[in-house]
Amino acid sequence: MREGARDAGRGVQAEHSPRTAHHAPPPPPELRALILSASFGSGHHQANDALDRALRAAGVDLRARHADFIAYLNAFERAVTVGTYDAWLRYAPGMYKAFYEWTDQETEPRALTGTFGWLGLRGMRRDVREVRPEVVVSSYPTPVALAHTARRQLGVDFLNALVVTDYRVHHHWARPEAELLLVASEEAREQMVGHWRIPEAHVAVTGIPIAPVYRELLGADRAALREKHGLRPDEPLLLVSGGGTGTYRALNRVLNELSHLGRRVQVLVLAGARRRGVTRVGGATIHALGFTTDFPELLAASDLVVGKAGGLTVAEATTLGIPQVIFEPIPGQEEHNADYLVRHGAGLWARELAEVRPAVLRALDPEEHARLGTHARALSVPDAADRVAAALLRRLGRA
Repeated sequence: MREGARDAGRGVQAEHSPRTAHHAPPPPPELRALILSASFGSGHHQANDALDRALRAAGVDLRARHADFIAYLNAFERAVTVGTYDAWLRYAPGMYKAFYEWTDQETEPRALTGTFGWLGLRGMRRDVREVRPEVVVSSYPTPVALAHTARRQLGVDFLNALVVTDYRVHHHWARPEAELLLVASEEAREQMVGHWRIPEAHVAVTGIPIAPVYRELLGADRAALREKHGLRPDEPLLLVSGGGTGTYRALNRVLNELSHLGRRVQVLVLAGARRRGVTRVGGATIHALGFTTDFPELLAASDLVVGKAGGLTVAEATTLGIPQVIFEPIPGQEEHNADYLVRHGAGLWARELAEVRPAVLRALDPEEHARLGTHARALSVPDAADRVAAALLRRLGRA
């Protein structure tokens, strides 16, 4: 009798035969990580959450501590850094732009750059001691210098990595302390290497990490999504991008322009909506939703994004092929994000209030809308989080 037939006659016992034993797969390798963001908007947190998910999806037993650089600061330091940033954006954006440009050069005073290595050091040292990380990865530049100081003082070793969440590399993103810098585009890589002289081997082009739900929404039925969220399928849907902090100074002016387009539209207002509910202003039905976990589906249901140009919003909208009309982006980084979209044909930039209405109407024209959407998809990197995770694992020798 053939061996296979004998085994078949043994039933369950054959599973325990040395020749047919099934061994349990080895447990996934453990990875201790300290993942750092900063509460200047919500984009840094979102990028880190996407990376966390991607590492786990890659089969890693991730033992991660997520920390906010702002929480490392004492009350006075927090009031100065966060308070000044918030005040500039709300009341004096010109001052923020001047600061952005003043610090975007190698001659930036050491009195300022020197603070990066000690501001919040106590919290960083505590987390490094407790986590014993193999990798410290940040989505905000300052913690990279802080991690380097802690590493040197504690005599420990880990990969110090930075995920750049803008489309242009400001001087603060060009951290020489990092062994791995993960950038949004080939343009950004060239800026890191060519302009800021970061070693080429330290830079990888990955895109900006976004949540996996955006890939799941590719090709989603837009009409079905609108029906699910109580929106009309037969009127253009415009999503106002005001940032996660609700500090978009131009919100009311933008809503006024959208209410007088000369055609019926639906407008979604998320962060910055002071009152919840649905109102009709001119030709616009305005849905004031405030914070909602339904943002990805609402974005996928939209025809157009209008407003700011945060790095994560740009990455998410381009993934879904949704054009953007930008008005009054944050001076500095968001202006460069807007320029990136315009140069690549994925958006329109209304530089004056009087240009908002013509730009929105142009972007809603079927032919122009299709052109902008095609260029947006060409810029997208839907699997950026997976690419960041893979780059980290390769550098750690865990590919």
